[in-house]
Amino acid sequence: MKILIIEDEIALQQSIAESLEKENFLVETAADYHSAVEKVFVYQYDCILLDIMLPKGSGLDILEELKKVGKAENVIIISAKDSLDDKLKGLELGADDYLTKPFHLAELNARVKAVLRRKNQQGKNTIELRNTVLDLNERQFFVNDKNIPLNRKEFDILNYFLLNKKRLVTKTGLAEHVWGDNSDQADNLDFVYYQIKNLRKKLQEAQAEIEIESTYGIGYKLIEK
Repeated sequence: MKILIIEDEIALQQSIAESLEKENFLVETAADYHSAVEKVFVYQYDCILLDIMLPKGSGLDILEELKKVGKAENVIIISAKDSLDDKLKGLELGADDYLTKPFHLAELNARVKAVLRRKNQQGKNTIELRNTVLDLNERQFFVNDKNIPLNRKEFDILNYFLLNKKRLVTKTGLAEHVWGDNSDQADNLDFVYYQIKNLRKKLQEAQAEIEIESTYGIGYKLIEK
């Protein structure tokens, strides 16, 4: 799997590259608009990490051109917290995800793997694991073919866990992914615990062959029973 990092902060660029290389990804980098354009339109990448604010140009312009040629999929925008308008525009242009700086490298790795897993689902609209099925189109969850009602946040949380099964998901990363920018306004992450608690109860009562395991002080992991 080949990943392109388009990021002008060299220290951050190198940290991301080293982290992804430890996960056995092939990594290439670009530090400005022109070198990025040269690479994205000549080579094929499985995932592109795209900063919006670049020397000599905008990452959104790159994304817009990628969309025109049908290559905007598997792009994760990495940019500053105060650029909500850029975030929305990026998602409208086809970006798969958005991660605000600063972020944990483990969270970025999880996002990259989630995007790649979605790509490898080859258009399937369900995620199946053991005796459970998550229907992404109808936003329904089934255990042994029985519909288990989930609220919106429970569904989004379970979807994120299934895309990152057996991988540690931090509380902060989960909150940012499911609640977005609103998570920054919270004094603590008790709202994450509350939703996880309810979701666990529903999984247990439905006799699902998956469960959410806690890693004290860090986060959670979805495992098979």
